Amino acid sequence: MSQHPAFAEGRVAVITGAASGIGLAAAQHFAGMGMRVCLADLGASALEKATAAVAAVAKRGAADVLAVATDVSDPDAMQRLRDAAYGAFGEVAVLMNNAGTAPGGGPWDHPDRWRRVLEVNLWGVINGLQTFTQPMIDQGTHCAIVNTGSKQGITNPPGDTAYNVSKAGVKVLIEGLAHALRNVVGCQVSAHLLVPGSTVTGMTRRNATTKPADAWTPEQVIDAMLAGMASGDFYIICPDNDVTREIDNRRILWAAEDIIRNRPALSRWHPDYGEQFAAFLASDSLDRS
Repeated sequence: MSQHPAFAEGRVAVITGAASGIGLAAAQHFAGMGMRVCLADLGASALEKATAAVAAVAKRGAADVLAVATDVSDPDAMQRLRDAAYGAFGEVAVLMNNAGTAPGGGPWDHPDRWRRVLEVNLWGVINGLQTFTQPMIDQGTHCAIVNTGSKQGITNPPGDTAYNVSKAGVKVLIEGLAHALRNVVGCQVSAHLLVPGSTVTGMTRRNATTKPADAWTPEQVIDAMLAGMASGDFYIICPDNDVTREIDNRRILWAAEDIIRNRPALSRWHPDYGEQFAAFLASDSLDRS
């Protein structure tokens, strides 16, 4: 399978949230491809363990792996991450803004959790873009910036409004990034929004001891991400073992039509619209003309 040109042996990937889940799966996959990898996470034993796991599959071992303890919500920490990556490897071909946290809170509760979720999930991505984008443009080489979003930032299910807000912000931010990069003369940096489905990670597993049957593994998400990027996709919306892309399409369209049709907010979960949504989900066509 062809690859996005940023994924080539000897090139460099920086991954935040790299100590577990999707970030660790990405780091191991990239290292196995012969890339050099910089892992960024909060530090301590999880980062050390992840670094050893990535070095074990890297083609040149530990020489291809760098670990930098990083709080993505701190702009100074992100600048230190950039300086460490460029200092060790001389370039950055792939930036994967993947660090995330949950839970947040509802519309009027848990203000401290709200702040932390926004600082990590949204400001962490903003800090990554502010720190890395211009140097990557200036390299004049094929590069990619991948940002982990969420279906919750598109369809906004009730429950954790703070998390939804953070991921909706990431979607809007990266759409703006993609447009801006297209308008930089000679720019060879592409932007991509990775939207996993149900995936087993440290954040989603919580106290569970077994993988839910409907969930994908992080490795499956990375396979889908690489395939989407190779095809030039901006929106990389992953299915899982329960939700198909067709179901996602219908849920996304229904959410958008709440505005167009002046339905109540989040009508998908409104008791007056339950039967109508179920019928739409089961219909044969997405044609709404």
